[in-house]
Amino acid sequence: MIKTKTYPPSRFSRSSILFFRFFIQRFLPASWFRSPLPTLAERHKKTENLTLEIVSHCWQYSNMLTYQLSSFVNNPPKDISLTVTVFYSKDDAGTVATLAYFSTLAPENITWNWQPLTNGKLFRRGIGRNMAALSTKADWVWYTDCDIIFHKNCLDSLAEQLKGKTESLYFPRQEYTTEMLAESDPMLQANSQPQVVDINSDNFSLFSREKAKGAFQIVHGDVARAIGYCGKLFMFQTESERWRKTYEDTAFKWLIKSEGIPLEVEGVFQIRHIKKGRYTEDSWISKLRSKIRRTQE
Repeated sequence: MIKTKTYPPSRFSRSSILFFRFFIQRFLPASWFRSPLPTLAERHKKTENLTLEIVSHCWQYSNMLTYQLSSFVNNPPKDISLTVTVFYSKDDAGTVATLAYFSTLAPENITWNWQPLTNGKLFRRGIGRNMAALSTKADWVWYTDCDIIFHKNCLDSLAEQLKGKTESLYFPRQEYTTEMLAESDPMLQANSQPQVVDINSDNFSLFSREKAKGAFQIVHGDVARAIGYCGKLFMFQTESERWRKTYEDTAFKWLIKSEGIPLEVEGVFQIRHIKKGRYTEDSWISKLRSKIRRTQE
C-alpha cells in the first residue's frame, strides 16, 4: 500500500472544510486540485477477466463488517476477481478478531487485504481511500462502507455491467435497505462472535438512488491511480482525533465533474442503524446523531 502525505490533527480542519465547500468548490477550477484525468481513449476498456477492489473502513462496527465479509464468502464471484481491502485500527478489538477469523477462510476469486492505520488516519476516511486509489492494480475500485452487503449475484451482475465501460464514476441504481434498526435489534446482536452469517432478504425494502454517494462509488481504476482520492485537498488528508463526517465524497465528485452513471446491479443490501459505533459511547455527538437519525426515519 502506497504511503501518502497526511497532516497532523488541526483545530483549523473544520474551518478549512467549510472554506472548501463554500468558496473553493464554487469559484475555483477542480483541475487546480488534482492531476490530469486520463482521457476516455487512454483508459483500459476491459471486456473480460475484470478485477475489482472493494475498499471499506471499520471502526467499532465489527457486527456490520461480519455481514459484509460473510456476503463474499457466501456469494463468491465467478466472473470477476475481487480484492477486499479493509482499513481498521488495532485498538478496535472486535474488528481485529473479525478480520483474524475471516483470514482463515479462502473463498474462490477473493483476496483479503487488511490494512491497519493509526486512529488519526482511520478517522479521516479520505486518507485510506487515497492510499487505496494510488495503490490499486484493479480495473475498478468500489469505495464503500462496512454496513453494505454484496449478496446473491451482486458482483457478477456488476462485472457484466462494467464490461467495456470507460467513464470515471458509476453507482448501483437500486439497493435494499432495512428500517432504521435500534441497537437491541436481533440482527445487530447476532454477531457477538466472529462467524459466517447471512441475512433474511425479507427484512429489506427496495430503494432507488439518482447519484453516487458515500458507500456507492465505483471508479475506473485508471482514474483512481491518476488522481487518488482527494489527495491534493489537504483538509481531507488531515488526521483527526475522532471520526469525521465524510464531506470528501462530494469533493471527489467535484474533482471528476460527475455525479456518476447508474448501473443495474443485483443484490446490493444495506443495514441501516440508529446508533453509530464510530462515535464515543454516550457522548453528546453520539446522542445528537441518534436523535437526528430517528427523526429522519
